[in-house]
Amino acid sequence: MALVTTAEVCDANPQLIVGGELRALLPIFQIYGRRPVFSGPIVTLKVFEDNVLIREFHEEKGNGRVLVVDGGGSLRCAILGGNPVVQAQNNGWAGIVVNGCVRDVDEINGCDIGVRALHSHPMKANKKGIGEKHVPITIAGTRICDGEWLYADTYGILISKTDQLLHQSSFLQDSTVN
Repeated sequence: MALVTTAEVCDANPQLIVGGELRALLPIFQIYGRRPVFSGPIVTLKVFEDNVLIREFHEEKGNGRVLVVDGGGSLRCAILGGNPVVQAQNNGWAGIVVNGCVRDVDEINGCDIGVRALHSHPMKANKKGIGEKHVPITIAGTRICDGEWLYADTYGILISKTDQLLHQSSFLQDSTVN
């Protein structure tokens, strides 16, 4: 089966877009990691210049999930670095989307996981453990809820209320192909 792109999914589902069941994030994210195409059920996290809770999530088994982090769009420090990304890869997370910055980019780019972030930054985050897990967040112009589905490729990032896109296309089935 041929890989179906996010653009093709949008073209084939105008009714889902109009109804708000399928949304596209604004194109503000840089692509990191060796997996430019990834997808999975979403786990949400809201933090600000603090990465303790991000690390805690990556210590859990990912089971193909995608961690979506609202880092407040901060460009003052990195809230995700190489070690937690390696841990996420090893624990079976499909990807990480960060509304904030990353560091250790060379290490992240060597990992077989999808990562999206605003930019890279050399300064590290605070370690206070402050944030909220499994809460609705709004990033890149889109409200995202825990349990929704994320589909990312080089064209962009889609959010769906259900995993229906999995059944409509081969998007997820080929998501591990680089």
